[in-house]
Amino acid sequence: ASLGMQKLYDYLGLKKRSSKESVSINSSRRDKAGNLSRRAEEEQKAQKKTSGLFNTAVDVLTMVKRVNVNYSENNGKVLPGYTRSIGFIGTAKPTIGFVFGSQADVRFEAARNGWLTTFSEFNQQFIERTNKQLNITATAQPMKDLTIDLVADRQYSESYQENFKVNQLGDGSFEYENLLGNNYGNFSISTIMIGTSFGKSDEFTSESFEEFKNNRITIANRLVSDRGQSTGEVDADGYPERYGKNQQEVLLPAFFAAYTGQDVNRVNLDAFREIPIPNWNIKYTGLMQNKWFKKKFKRFSLSHGYRAAYSINSFQTNLEKQNATIDPDNGDFLPDNIINNVVLTDQFNPLMRVDFEMKNSMSVVAEVRTDRALSLSFDNDLLTEINGKEYTVGLGYRFKDVKLVTNIGGEKQRFKGDLNLKADATLRDNVTIIRNLDITNNQITSGQNLLSVKFTADYALSKTLNALFFYDYSFSQFAVSTAFPQSTINTGFTIRYNFGN
Repeated sequence: ASLGMQKLYDYLGLKKRSSKESVSINSSRRDKAGNLSRRAEEEQKAQKKTSGLFNTAVDVLTMVKRVNVNYSENNGKVLPGYTRSIGFIGTAKPTIGFVFGSQADVRFEAARNGWLTTFSEFNQQFIERTNKQLNITATAQPMKDLTIDLVADRQYSESYQENFKVNQLGDGSFEYENLLGNNYGNFSISTIMIGTSFGKSDEFTSESFEEFKNNRITIANRLVSDRGQSTGEVDADGYPERYGKNQQEVLLPAFFAAYTGQDVNRVNLDAFREIPIPNWNIKYTGLMQNKWFKKKFKRFSLSHGYRAAYSINSFQTNLEKQNATIDPDNGDFLPDNIINNVVLTDQFNPLMRVDFEMKNSMSVVAEVRTDRALSLSFDNDLLTEINGKEYTVGLGYRFKDVKLVTNIGGEKQRFKGDLNLKADATLRDNVTIIRNLDITNNQITSGQNLLSVKFTADYALSKTLNALFFYDYSFSQFAVSTAFPQSTINTGFTIRYNFGN
């Protein structure tokens, strides 16, 4: 669905007031010289002020200009061991609905009719697959030179695999027998972590990690309360029975609440969130409306962007729960699904970007980017945290109609073209820290400081001949002592000739 919102706003009467629509001052309230009385002037000023406030309110209420919603769902079944021929142009078996894509279950009917193999060594699996994707984008423009692009998405993928066999009964009929079934899949949804993006986090301390550890007992008590269960015997750390501090259903909401900045008493306890939260890109070009900026610059823009996601890379049915509900190792409840790890990522892409070109052909781009990735493993109760910051400054200058005289091939030649100079410098700092929930022993496992400088000089010798000089330099110093600093230089010339127009 693609929604153009302007017609809706017009239908609701959300339109700006123009100067012609404002209430006019009666001519009888003017003196002989045609001037308004003092009272009339005050009324006119009040009308203009009211119209301005009204138009501002209309801009805010109608700032969403377009909304696009895209939802796709794919489902499929694989029924192995089908012994009937489908014929030259197809068949109506096992059902006419199945032939045309129906997802109704046909396993038992096909087996009952004798259409599935009874071979004793047959071991192929029956499979059901589903994939759901939701993507929502919107464009908001609260004022003429301010554009906000919003993006929200959710992806869910799941497969069910089942071993089976077909038994022949005494009356000659057949029966489908399920031997072992297992669900597995992955999940991702857009979210917001901006509440903890600027918190202190280094090798020694992390405000969010401490909050995560403290959240666990609150989540454990909420689970007991929500499920109407008894607290039972409280352990030495104060956790209720069957919900220890490292139980999967306790860890996941505590982790999510701590790093998204949500209230631990209200955070959703489910592993799979339903409603995606929009992320954004913002661009502002309104400074060019200022006289000073118009005089000095050809263009001037400010940009900001934010992305965040919550992901479950892999989940599968907990087969141990078919025989027991309690983990024999720690006495906790076994979860329905085994989740290897959950990941929270966010990035300011960019945090701030300034891009302008001056009237003297000088161009400047400066930006700051940050990124963060947090991976919680339920296998060993370790949190892997990756933090990165990147600073970039780019300069460019164009020299117009530069003349060049050469004696290539013994013949004197004159060239005239533009010389473009570009220089970019980037400094990136990233570090990977592993934090243990049970032991205060944070460790830096990798990371580096990377300095990159790139310079190019591009000269148009003619309409078809172009020469380019490039110089790339990078230096990296690693965060761990076992890795040596590295420097790389790549430089040279490129000559490009364009055949044709």
